[in-house]
Amino acid sequence: MKKLVAYITTGFPDLNFTEDAALALKEAGVDTLELGVPFSDPVADGPVIEEANLKSLHHGFKMQDLLDVSNNIAKEIDTLWMGYFNPFYHRGIETITKEAKERGVSGFIIPDLPYEEAQQYKQTFHENNLALIDFVAPTDSKKRIAQILQDAQKFIYLVAYAGITGAGKSEDLKEVIENIKQTTSTDIYVGFGVNEKTAKQKAQNVDGVIVGSAFVSVMLDDTLSYSEKITKMQQMAKNIKDSINS
Repeated sequence: MKKLVAYITTGFPDLNFTEDAALALKEAGVDTLELGVPFSDPVADGPVIEEANLKSLHHGFKMQDLLDVSNNIAKEIDTLWMGYFNPFYHRGIETITKEAKERGVSGFIIPDLPYEEAQQYKQTFHENNLALIDFVAPTDSKKRIAQILQDAQKFIYLVAYAGITGAGKSEDLKEVIENIKQTTSTDIYVGFGVNEKTAKQKAQNVDGVIVGSAFVSVMLDDTLSYSEKITKMQQMAKNIKDSINS
């Protein structure tokens, strides 16, 4: 059974929605939730997720909100904190990892933390039984992949193309997937540009997909009511889960 990871932005449109959406997505078949930490300059994300980030910050998001939401959902759905390094660094890596462990969070996704810089923090993550998800890009050489993945945990985040999330580009991933499989048996999940239309194709030869902008687009749709957004996100998750396993 191939896995589905869903990203949502914490605190948008509000904290209650974040919790309700997380639990609804779990019911719809989502295996892991990326709980996005709002940041003013999300360099790897496209305009959809950036807009949700900025709106959450405008509504007053604080790191304590992330802790409170995680307290309520991490025991129900496997939860990762997805965020940029700056907020984690300012809170203190030792502090934030302990807070994650205490709330049952399983790991972190930090897209702007390069492999080399991450090494000084990995022990802290390990001590708290937290995965620090590794990224691989189509442009990475076989040698580079072997270096990055020597301690891969939970799953490998394979970036589907060079660029930002939600751009909808397409690249041939066969060679990079083969290079990863020759290096590690850790599961491979494809992210960037995954939606209801592309999920089946993106899931070929890998173990799962990561969907972010497609869900956040629903969250941003002001023509939908609170409950309609939840229902639409649930149906989208069901459709994607079915398509990648059909």
